[in-house]
Amino acid sequence: MSDTAGRRERVGLLEPDRAEPRIKRFLPKTLFVRSLLIIVTPLILMQAISTFVFFDRHWDTMTRRLAHMLAGDISYVVDAMSPLPPPEEVEDIARRARELLHMIIVYRPSEILTNDPRTANRDRVEMTLADAMDERVRRPFQIDTASGNRRVVVLVQLADGVLSVDVHEKRLYSSTPYIFLMWMVGSSLVLFAVAIVFMRNQIRPIRRLAIAARNFGMGREVEEFRSEGAAEVRQAAEAFRQMHERLRGQFAQRTEMLAGVSHDLRTPLTRIKLQLAMLGDNPEISELKSDVQDMERMVEGYLAFARGEGTETPSPTDLVALVSDVVGAEKRDGSLITLALPESASFVLEARPQALKRALANLITNAKRYADRVTVSLEIDQATVLITVDDDGPGIPKANREDVFKPFFRLDASRNPKTGGTGLGLTIARDIARSHGGDLSLDDGPAGGLRARMSLPI
Repeated sequence: MSDTAGRRERVGLLEPDRAEPRIKRFLPKTLFVRSLLIIVTPLILMQAISTFVFFDRHWDTMTRRLAHMLAGDISYVVDAMSPLPPPEEVEDIARRARELLHMIIVYRPSEILTNDPRTANRDRVEMTLADAMDERVRRPFQIDTASGNRRVVVLVQLADGVLSVDVHEKRLYSSTPYIFLMWMVGSSLVLFAVAIVFMRNQIRPIRRLAIAARNFGMGREVEEFRSEGAAEVRQAAEAFRQMHERLRGQFAQRTEMLAGVSHDLRTPLTRIKLQLAMLGDNPEISELKSDVQDMERMVEGYLAFARGEGTETPSPTDLVALVSDVVGAEKRDGSLITLALPESASFVLEARPQALKRALANLITNAKRYADRVTVSLEIDQATVLITVDDDGPGIPKANREDVFKPFFRLDASRNPKTGGTGLGLTIARDIARSHGGDLSLDDGPAGGLRARMSLPI
């Protein structure tokens, strides 16, 4: 990847043809919420359509029928009292209306209805009743649904007074919509609860597999987990378990092989060193001793790169103390190293401490070799730990910043150990960073030199 492409990827710039659709920005990110959305969306649509159809058909029809029935009963009473009968007959009509029609009627002689200021603010039920009264009664009237005690009062203008009709609101309002709404809400909550329990049981194995894969990618210990869930999830979990077992076996086999190689290489070198020590001191012997030391150093570097740090067990590690210890050790030779730590006194992360010490020591050693001043900083945010090493040296050309991570690659083609190491320092550092799930990148430093930034996920 080129440096420009790397910078684009870091700042999140995508090509136009790969731009994320705008609608995806508003969709949930987790599989659990997406699955619930797939289940709940049709349910909500079905409930909404059913509610619309019910209120558009049933509610309208029932309200109209109840209003016309009440208006018909009121019309019957009005007709019975027109013309106004004697007081005895008025009392008999009121008694029969109360017993048969469940209406309380009161005649108020010599009263005249005034204009009702609430006429323009009638609700849907009042408007339906008003239409029925216009059709059945055909007299001036007023409707009062706000009198309290769940009563509806209808005032009708007669020739010599006002007839007050007081009825219970159940004569005008149906309880079916409330039962329907309670049923809809209750069934939706039950279905939603069942969907949550079901989807949580289905997502739990996937989440465990994801956690195990993440821990394995970060070099942490992976606990044994059972294959459970749907058949596809069990198949993926079994494939991961087999992969984990194979890689762990390969790591163990490589460690055993390298232990034997290390012993086989060190034994002849030790014999050569003993023989040279017995030959005395002269210029030729000194050159041979220097060559043997270089060979030992290169062999140790090669073996360290091939062996890596895979045999070290991850453990809770205080990164603040670790960085402080490494910087303190590197300053013992008088190097000018500045350390910038976060405000927190400690920060514990599951990691392999010896491996991280080696990676940071390689970065600082590489900086000291070419620069006069080195700055080491530790930054911690919500998701990442950043360890930055800046120097004021000549830096590395952009064209070679990815090449220096290749094993045994050196900018100095002479392979002189005085002007550089074995070409494995940055390679080992990046390998350690990536074994923890992070990465190591190079960029221009603020002092004109090189900036090495190692990121570790939390």
